[in-house]
Formats: sequence, C-alpha cells, structure tokens
Amino acid sequence: MTAVLFDFSGTLFRVEPTEVWLRAVLAETEVELTEPEFTKTAQALQAAGALPGGASPQHVPADLAEMWEVRDRTPEEHRAAFTGLSRQVPLPDPRLHDALYERHMRPDAWTPYPDAAEVLGTLRERGIAVGVVSNIGWDLRPVFRAHGLDAYVDRYVLSYEHGIRKPDPRLFEIACAGIGADPREVLMVGDDRRADGGAAALGCAVHFVDHLPADRRPDGLRPVLGLVR
Repeated sequence: MTAVLFDFSGTLFRVEPTEVWLRAVLAETEVELTEPEFTKTAQALQAAGALPGGASPQHVPADLAEMWEVRDRTPEEHRAAFTGLSRQVPLPDPRLHDALYERHMRPDAWTPYPDAAEVLGTLRERGIAVGVVSNIGWDLRPVFRAHGLDAYVDRYVLSYEHGIRKPDPRLFEIACAGIGADPREVLMVGDDRRADGGAAALGCAVHFVDHLPADRRPDGLRPVLGLVR
C-alpha cells in the first residue's frame, strides 16, 4: 500500500457523549434544567440522533426523511437535518437547537482515538500518504489542527465540498488523485461498512474499525500499520 484513506467520525475521532454536549451548551447559554429534566432531555436527544457523530436516529420522521438522505451534501442540508432531529425534542429555549448544532463543530467537542497520533505519525515516517474522506457538512480541518494531527494529513476530501457522499466511488477517486495514489495500492479505513466500503469499487482495500467511545477503543487503529508494511 502506498497510501491510506481514513474516515473522520468513529474512525480517527469520536464526538463527546450526548450528556457532555448538552451540559456544555446549557452552561454557555445559562439555561437551567433540573437533573431529572436533564437526564430525560439527554436521553431523548440521543434517541433522536440529534448529535452529529453520535448515535444514529432510532427513527427519522417522515418530513425529514428526504433531507436525512442528503444531509452531507451541503452545510445547509447538514444543519437542517440535525437541527430538525433535535427539534423533535422539546427544549426550554428554541435557540438551543442551533446552539447544540454549533457546539458539535468545535474542536473541544471531539477526542482523537488513543492510537490515532501514533498510527498517523508512523505512516508519515514510512512515507505513506494519508487522506481523510468524510461525509460531513462542515470543515473538520480545525479539529485536526487543534489536536495536533493536521501535520499528518496530506489531503482532506469532504462530501460537502464536492456535493458527493460516500459510498459514491467518485469521492474516493478524488482522494486517490489528490494524493497521487493508484486506488489498487490504497487502504480505506472506516467504521461504516456501507459508506466506507464504497472504496472497494475502485479496487481499494478496506479495513473496518468499531465505532466505539474513545476510552473503549484504545488500539483499534494499530492493525492498520500491519496492513501497509
């Protein structure tokens, strides 16, 4: 392998838990909930799938179904899809829906997996090109910079910047071309078998990791180093 492509959420980084997300926004907006209200609201937001990068929705309302399918195509559609889900949950101030969405884009809302820096650094030492290919509606580069991982990434290919979503092979093709790699010599690493598995259509090898909280997956990325020797 001459290059490795990585997914973002659930692969290199994990978003903060729903409870932490909600509590941070309540503190910033000075909105108070009793502990029983807080617990109920956090559980409802998680069930709704309102936190991008968090749990998937248990149910997508019919009026959001079309938007949900194209949510990573543009920033506007991404925001509309996720704030639409959060609006299924009653909140004490309607401004909280947008505040919650804004919060998830902040670098401090994300934690790199424990072995991410080690794996990316080792790939750089070996001269292996690295790309990040993500279905997303906002610029994740500041997250990588804030956590000191940007120096290891040669190219970012984000769905909203191209109007193409994984598993469309064209997004992986753009990534391979951007790092000058033959797709047959590229490994795609991700947590979504459908979306990330789309790279196989180009001839890329594919390796899957489990989408788990960061503290429950200390070494899920290390096997990648054995695949690109």
